Amino acid sequence: MARTKQRPTILVPILGDQLTPGIASLRDRDPDETIVLMMELDEETTYVRHHKRKIAFILSAMRHHAERLRSLGWTVDYITLDDPDSSGSFTGEVARAIGRHDPERIVVTEAGEFRVAAMLDAWETIFGIPVEIRADDRFIATHAEFTAWAEGRKQWRMEYFYRDMRRKTGLLMEDDGKPVGGQWNFDSDNRKPAKRDLMMPRPLSFAPDMVTNDVLALVADRFADHPGKLDGFDFAVTAEDAMRQQTHFIQHALPGFGDYQDAMLTGEPWLWHSILSPYINCGLLDPLTLVQAVDTAYHAGTVPLNAAEGYIRQVIGWREFVRGIYWHEGPDYVNRNALNATRSLPGFYWTGDTDMHCLSQAIGQTLDHAYAHHIQRLMITGNFALLIGADPARVHEWYLEVYADAYEWVELPNTLGMSQFADGGLLASKPYASSGAYINRMSDYCRSCRYDVKQRIGDDACPFNALYWDFIDRNRDTLAANPRMGMPYRTFEKMSRQDQESTLEQATRFMKTLDGGKTAR
Repeated sequence: MARTKQRPTILVPILGDQLTPGIASLRDRDPDETIVLMMELDEETTYVRHHKRKIAFILSAMRHHAERLRSLGWTVDYITLDDPDSSGSFTGEVARAIGRHDPERIVVTEAGEFRVAAMLDAWETIFGIPVEIRADDRFIATHAEFTAWAEGRKQWRMEYFYRDMRRKTGLLMEDDGKPVGGQWNFDSDNRKPAKRDLMMPRPLSFAPDMVTNDVLALVADRFADHPGKLDGFDFAVTAEDAMRQQTHFIQHALPGFGDYQDAMLTGEPWLWHSILSPYINCGLLDPLTLVQAVDTAYHAGTVPLNAAEGYIRQVIGWREFVRGIYWHEGPDYVNRNALNATRSLPGFYWTGDTDMHCLSQAIGQTLDHAYAHHIQRLMITGNFALLIGADPARVHEWYLEVYADAYEWVELPNTLGMSQFADGGLLASKPYASSGAYINRMSDYCRSCRYDVKQRIGDDACPFNALYWDFIDRNRDTLAANPRMGMPYRTFEKMSRQDQESTLEQATRFMKTLDGGKTAR
């Protein structure tokens, strides 16, 4: 006998970065008429070799979110990664769910990246039932707003977009429409090197529960060849614990964040950073609620203006800006390579085994924690890849693999555009290239390095120094006309011919040592 449906059924797939109870696809839905579909998928865990800790975090957060939805009255159909009947793909699992539940239509929140968006766009044709794709309104700027902002501009600079976001949200704004403190940006106050401090704040640590321990065992067994470690896993995997981490950051670390957000210290992965981006990007924390709490802390007098403004700029400035660029530029953005860089990444990007102390520190903590802060990513691992001429697509893939907060929409523009200058200046006004002097100024890394940061030539010379000038020389045709690059080119021209040649030979010798090592690509 055919089944008689008592009430219409809506199938609502929830993706792994949509762990928000009020997500658009669930809004105004009747739980009695809705089946929530959550899927742990082989294609999502293996399309790049994600860090073990990243996979464990997302799977555990998904399982806890499913229980949260059930406690709120939703019926959740949950497919685990080790389900023997799983197809391993989004489309395959939606097809199986349609067979189980016979829905009248599908409602889903838009995907965060092109690869998954293409799958969602095909579902109506494949399944022959209506598919409603709703905008993800957890962001401040809509796609249409970013497009309208970008049209007619010769250059896209985050600073001007950020000011519009400040006006839209009212964050750190006076009643007369002017920014609090009389200026929009206090970045010049935020470049102090840090000293060792026994009172340095530490983020909260969360012991794995039974759900997380099951996930850790699954990941250890299934992804043994993926980079990174699971030892000491202590991520928050629930919205409640993520909020505890948010409150802890605002109370204990944010007051010093402004001064020391660019600082780096040996053996100190956290410093005054929030460690909240994994929770924001998967949906456990709401970004607007977070920055409103920061604004409140400033007005309460517990957080200085440079810290509040610097943090708010990261969330409503950079985060929203790179999302806008990602969707505006389209799927071909990943193929841009303005500097014609083709070198493989050295194998130590997957091991941390290098005698360059700064790279050993940044990569080592990345493999341990699936985390490094923005200056370590930009001015250590990113800077080195830029200087040696690494293929930006491979650099992008590495960043996507190893960081727990890395989703393509946020990671790709930051890596390919800002870090590697592969988009030719669409995102950044100049390449973020530097010699060892910057690293020495903003960290204590050089004190423990076998190389001498003050030397450019010789067996003990810091590799960053000669590599910097080699980068300047080989990219002359592309970069010399850039008004922000005039000083390094003038400095290089003032060197004697012998000094120039010795420097470039030093860089060549060093890069041959990279070519002689094993690479993972």
